[in-house]
Amino acid sequence: MGMLDGKVALVTGAGGGLGRTHALLLAAEGAAVVVNDLGGARDGTGAGTSMADGVVQEIRDAGGQAVADYGSVANKADAEGMVQTAVDSFGRLDICICNAGILRDKSFKNMTDDMWEVVNDVHLRGTYYSAKAAYDRMLEQGEGGRIIVTSSTSGLLGNFGQTNYGAAKAGIAGFARCLYLEGARYGVTVNILAPTALSRLTEDILPEQAKDAVPPEKVSPTVVWLCTDDAKDVTGRTWLLTGNRVSLLSWQVNPVAQKDEADGPWDVEELGEAILESKDNWPPINPMRGI
Repeated sequence: MGMLDGKVALVTGAGGGLGRTHALLLAAEGAAVVVNDLGGARDGTGAGTSMADGVVQEIRDAGGQAVADYGSVANKADAEGMVQTAVDSFGRLDICICNAGILRDKSFKNMTDDMWEVVNDVHLRGTYYSAKAAYDRMLEQGEGGRIIVTSSTSGLLGNFGQTNYGAAKAGIAGFARCLYLEGARYGVTVNILAPTALSRLTEDILPEQAKDAVPPEKVSPTVVWLCTDDAKDVTGRTWLLTGNRVSLLSWQVNPVAQKDEADGPWDVEELGEAILESKDNWPPINPMRGI
């Protein structure tokens, strides 16, 4: 008996990397899986069927259930079609993991409109289209569901040369932090991933000494657990997943200047002095880098 017996999952961008390991482990725990992948290159160009087909075959060879889908998450009709594929093939949809993504990294000085738009189309618009189609289906079924979106520390904490990617990933996190509030009344949980894992998106970004410690297989157990009935009350959380380390990212408020509310507004110079006096106690901008 698997923890997801009888469940049906859609995983976007599941032809390789994190999406592939998510799909394989979902199937190993008993879920029927729609393996979506456009089959393009890392920068989003091109298309093909071999990536999705290969993962489907892996699942079937292991005794699981899976079908392929080759649509683009950035296309509304394709995203709706992925959900319909789940319904047509397995009768329902319980889980949607929005994982598809591309990279077009460039310093902002050299950023082009096309680089900005295509990355935001795939990540932010693609997450919206696929999550919206899945959410509507889950509400129609009336039995709750699981939506997991993929953000990044690039969007939550920042990273050089990724203003387009970071903006999209921050938008995904903001989208999910609102959606979980709405989904709660319907039993639909919404969680945010910020994974660090070796994949074709990160193979030339991660330091060589770190690659062996962060295979994508180490991220997927948390993802799959969040899809189980045991996690029915876990929602609205941001999960930092690095190797075998599972962490929660939560925001904190750090007062830096305050005076009696009965007083008038701060004098600009006085306020500046108060702010700078507190500067040594400010939390780091990026605690993962210690800065």
